[in-house]
Amino acid sequence: MSGAPAISIHDLTVRFGSFTAVDALSATIPTGSFTAVIGPNGCGKSTLLRALCQLRPADEGRITIRGRSVADHPRRELARTVSLLPQQTVSPPGLTVAELVARGRHPYHSLLRTSAAGDEEAIARAVDRAGVGHLLPRRVSELSGGQRQRVWLAMVLAQDTPIVLLDEPTTYLDLAAQYQLLDVCADLVDQGRTVVAVLHDLPQAVAYADHLLLMRQGRLVADGAPRSVITEASVTDVYGIQCRVDLDDPRGPVVAPRSRQERREPAAQP
Repeated sequence: MSGAPAISIHDLTVRFGSFTAVDALSATIPTGSFTAVIGPNGCGKSTLLRALCQLRPADEGRITIRGRSVADHPRRELARTVSLLPQQTVSPPGLTVAELVARGRHPYHSLLRTSAAGDEEAIARAVDRAGVGHLLPRRVSELSGGQRQRVWLAMVLAQDTPIVLLDEPTTYLDLAAQYQLLDVCADLVDQGRTVVAVLHDLPQAVAYADHLLLMRQGRLVADGAPRSVITEASVTDVYGIQCRVDLDDPRGPVVAPRSRQERREPAAQP
């Protein structure tokens, strides 16, 4: 992580009618970080990501991307700076995997040009990273949920942006594929990209991310390094569960709910 922040969020508020999804949230995403956004369902994580790329503009507050207001970016320029893998994806009927991945290059094209220098190389890298080369001839609609998730990841990687937003990217993936995807994210960070991902698995978030945003009911509860954010007290407070947290376990970080028996045992008397 280095230099000016990749993203700065200032008093961001996003509403849907009378419901406030993101409430006066301020945070900084360091350049070159792997930032995981964590918190219970419905706390505003997905809305935050959509606001960062202008899919859901802010009602109040402002967002700057690499020092410039996100609202001042022309749409095509923003799409060359920030890419998003959404939580729910829909592709036109009959679209092949090769055609979908190639759509990641559209921000580099124009009305008069449907190709650009570097298209083939970017698509080849994306296909290789996502491991979907064997799926290229198939229709997206014929794929399993996990296969579709990897194909959409390939499209996002083909977009080749310095900032990558991923909304629950491990959804539908088996355990091995989850870690393969997180390895891809770590590789992007090693190459100097900034990755922001909504994750639900706390041990995975701690193992891969170097920066966390912990949310509850649209507000930021804590942010910073994993060991300062993930504590037994913070997990109990935000998720409402009693847990054990051990970030120094040689086998990897442990964030585990206490067993039913442990929760039933009376607290030790002083």
